Amino acid sequence: MPKSQHKQTNSGKKRSSIAKISVLFSLICVLAMLVYKNAETEPIIPKESDNTAEQPSTIPEQTPELESSSPDNNESKLLDFNPAATDSTKPELLIKETGIMVDGQRVSSYNFSDPIDFGLPQDYTSVQGIVTFRGNNFRDSGSFGTADIAEKQFSDSYWTVPTTSLQAPNGSVWTGSGWVGQPLMMTWPKDVRSHMNMYDWAKNSETLTEVIYATMDGNVYFLDLLTGKKTRDNLYLGFTFKGAGALDPRGYPILYLGAGYNSSKGISRAFIINLLDCSVMYEFGATDSFSLRGTLSFFDGSALVDAETDRLIYPGENGILYIMRLNTNYDPAAGTLSINPSEIVKWRYNGKRTTRDTYWLGMEDSAIIWRGHIIMSDNGGNLMCLNLNTLQLEWVQNVLDDTNCTPVLEIENGHPYVYTSTSFHGGWRAPVNETATIPIWKIDALTGEIVWQKDYTCYTEDGVSGGTQGTLAIGKNKLADLIYVPVARTPGRTTGKLVALNKQTGEVVWEKETQVYSWSSPVTVYDKDGNGYLVFCTAGGYMYLFDGLTGDVLDSLQVGGNVEASPAVYNNTIVVGTRSQLIWGVTLT
Repeated sequence: MPKSQHKQTNSGKKRSSIAKISVLFSLICVLAMLVYKNAETEPIIPKESDNTAEQPSTIPEQTPELESSSPDNNESKLLDFNPAATDSTKPELLIKETGIMVDGQRVSSYNFSDPIDFGLPQDYTSVQGIVTFRGNNFRDSGSFGTADIAEKQFSDSYWTVPTTSLQAPNGSVWTGSGWVGQPLMMTWPKDVRSHMNMYDWAKNSETLTEVIYATMDGNVYFLDLLTGKKTRDNLYLGFTFKGAGALDPRGYPILYLGAGYNSSKGISRAFIINLLDCSVMYEFGATDSFSLRGTLSFFDGSALVDAETDRLIYPGENGILYIMRLNTNYDPAAGTLSINPSEIVKWRYNGKRTTRDTYWLGMEDSAIIWRGHIIMSDNGGNLMCLNLNTLQLEWVQNVLDDTNCTPVLEIENGHPYVYTSTSFHGGWRAPVNETATIPIWKIDALTGEIVWQKDYTCYTEDGVSGGTQGTLAIGKNKLADLIYVPVARTPGRTTGKLVALNKQTGEVVWEKETQVYSWSSPVTVYDKDGNGYLVFCTAGGYMYLFDGLTGDVLDSLQVGGNVEASPAVYNNTIVVGTRSQLIWGVTLT
């Protein structure tokens, strides 16, 4: 369920060498030392003036990787992944029970006849665009393509599109774009657009990248990436959308979208939408009797689709993981599309700490899937690794608290690791007027054991959580030694930090404090030479551009209101929405 009223209102690798020339060896050593020193540089960031109703904040950040992973981080060879618990990560230490339902009937066990088997992130989709939250099944990329960055600043020309608000049945008002709020982007082929309910100019354009943005006012907006011009009429569904939704990775014109709160239209639910004519083909999740959370049925996470088996995989905040065969029938030449879901499998669990008021069930973030396993965090302090083909838990790690950030997977030297953090839900581990520890973890994905952790002391407010709400960014290319994490309400109640940590040790490389905290996710952007930059937004209404290695602030832009949503970047264009009811398209130059 929504965590807060805030949401409602608001060094070099060592390279083995048999080089016989000592001079070359010395040169490599010197270069490695220079890179290491450069990565530790931390410039001073000046404070900005407070010229908005909400305090502005100064902070650096980076955007997720480009279109594919660096070979230094994710090997092209598809490795085996056979996770198993250790004594400290046995599922029974934290999980009380699990259950399975297939096509409405409860069963004691289940095995899929055609196994689910996800590959590397660069293989999740071949389309030109951003099709799910943080790009792929490793959740490691909020950007697509390569940026042409010469001046290292935001352009003076940008576009904005107004959004509106929606009142919930309980009287709360949802405005603009909220957490997590990442837009989706797709460069549709012209022959596909010819069958869409787009305006004629959009259908007839030689090339067109469409921004598909579901917001908290009940609408899905369809915009031209370069100009912000509407490509078709809004799709009004009448529910608050906080999550990013997802597009089909096969390039099929399908949108998978979950509502984040109830509305006058009824109980929240998940939708499968035909993007040829914007009709709803299927709905599920509303008041599911299999849920142990009663009528709550929110969907803030972003789905994934297994193209090989035509299955949708979608965790819900009702504590159910949905897996269904779509039976998709798409004829691009005729412009026809249909689905007929079958073999609808539901998996649920119950945590040992879970009560009605604390350590709730349900997945509010988005899940990682690699090979036949899903790794997901929940509201109840559990990071779980589940075998998707047997529906058996492999390991569970205690992540202490209500987790809202999405975990990120990376393969390093042939071994998979998860990077994640958590939030501070007031009244659970500590009273609202006190502080709590927010760790940032590197976790062994094979065993669930903690490799290292870096702790921050955070405050919280009732319903407006501190800690890590935005999803961390994984450095690639020349940033491959670093991760970037936004930490809210530290060191003070209203301030925040963007921290760059060394992947191998967890040590701080640089930290930048912002005058106002952030729930938005940093995004890494790279140029053709592999130089990395960060785009980072704050609740104070500022967008920042940072040098990913040093943390130098290269530019900032006041966008007029709280940015809870996470930006997405396509080549040089950044798109993000604000709580003050504007969608911004900003160009990097």
